[in-house]
Amino acid sequence: MVLAHEIIVNGDFRIKPVELPEDSLEKRVKEIVHKAFWDCLSVQLSDDPPSYDHAIKLVGEIKETLLSFLLPGHTRLRNQITEVLDLDLIKQQAENGALDISKLAEFIIGMMGTLCAPVRDEEVQKLKNIKEIVPLFRAIFSVLDLMKVDMANFSVSSIRPHLMQQSVEYERKKFQEILEKQPNSLDFVTQWLEEAADDLMNQKYKNALPAGGGASGSDEGLVPNPVAVQNHAYLRLLKWDHLQRPFPETVLMDQSRFQELQLQLEQLTILGAVLLVTFSMAASGVSSQANFAEKLKMIVKILLTDMHLPSFHLKDVLTTIGEKVCLEVSSCLSQCGFTPFTMDKEIVLKGQIQAVASPDDPIRRIMDSRILTFLETYLASGHQKPLPTVPGGLGPVQTELEEVAVKFIRLVNYNKMVFSPYYDAILSKLLVRP
Repeated sequence: MVLAHEIIVNGDFRIKPVELPEDSLEKRVKEIVHKAFWDCLSVQLSDDPPSYDHAIKLVGEIKETLLSFLLPGHTRLRNQITEVLDLDLIKQQAENGALDISKLAEFIIGMMGTLCAPVRDEEVQKLKNIKEIVPLFRAIFSVLDLMKVDMANFSVSSIRPHLMQQSVEYERKKFQEILEKQPNSLDFVTQWLEEAADDLMNQKYKNALPAGGGASGSDEGLVPNPVAVQNHAYLRLLKWDHLQRPFPETVLMDQSRFQELQLQLEQLTILGAVLLVTFSMAASGVSSQANFAEKLKMIVKILLTDMHLPSFHLKDVLTTIGEKVCLEVSSCLSQCGFTPFTMDKEIVLKGQIQAVASPDDPIRRIMDSRILTFLETYLASGHQKPLPTVPGGLGPVQTELEEVAVKFIRLVNYNKMVFSPYYDAILSKLLVRP
């Protein structure tokens, strides 16, 4: 269930080749065994006359691997592989001293070039330059291993749409089984949705207050609709205190993903705030320089990379960022022929950048609010393309924000598909009109 869930909610999910840690026992054992095998093959081929027992076994493995890459409609290719890599015929040729192993290798490489993904073209092409049989077969198996991974990833992308509906039903069924054994398994979900509903109602109440501050007449219009409550609840997960509060049961499997999104959005908030105050202080001609803006963004992003580490101190890093930003702004002003950055302006800019360390900093709060507004608008739009217009001030981080938004929406959309019956039942009781 966990693997199926990962494939569905993670659009970037990829199977990767296994890489054993350097100097690990497993890696050393693997290298020793492989060396012994290839040394044995080399000895057999060096005999007079050569012995092809190991080589024929390898051809058989290669044949099965190539056949496994074929789709049902690849009849012609299947016939070619079966005919040329006919092990019985190859054994007869070997016994009669008529086996041309180089010719077999040439056919194998050609077939690999036909079946491989474009990303492997270069590796396959390099095989043609290897003239010695043992290193060639070793390299062939190495490339075939990569092709297996490519094929697995192709299969994953192909089954994702079919897997989704089955996974939705399966996860819901499993959760129902848990709920029947532990009836309190929706307690934190209920609290989460109730807080989201209360928060929305309070916002509506404040907006409905007349200018004089008195209470409005009817509360009927203050009750939010269930969809708005769910969307708001998901947004609250991006501000969750994971150390102090239990995560709602229905999103528990994705807690680490929400934590990662939360960190990414916090980085974007700080990045956006730093760029906003910088461009506000610099000359308009400088902020419109695309190369300068991208270079500055890259510098700040690199310095914020380790925000997830306990050893990271935002205040200290923002001091460094302030120094770097001022150097870049001064350099750009000089190159563009603008008035140099004065010492007073540098002090003010550094101070504004350092102030971003506080969650209560006005610029940081504006960035944070606009990012959440963008995500809320995207949720409310039904996830239609194109994405909503990015609010003012977020232009420099638009690409990064949209990438996070797509991940967030995919996560939310799937969670709704699985658990919406439970949410609807809870909200039908919570959102009772007076």
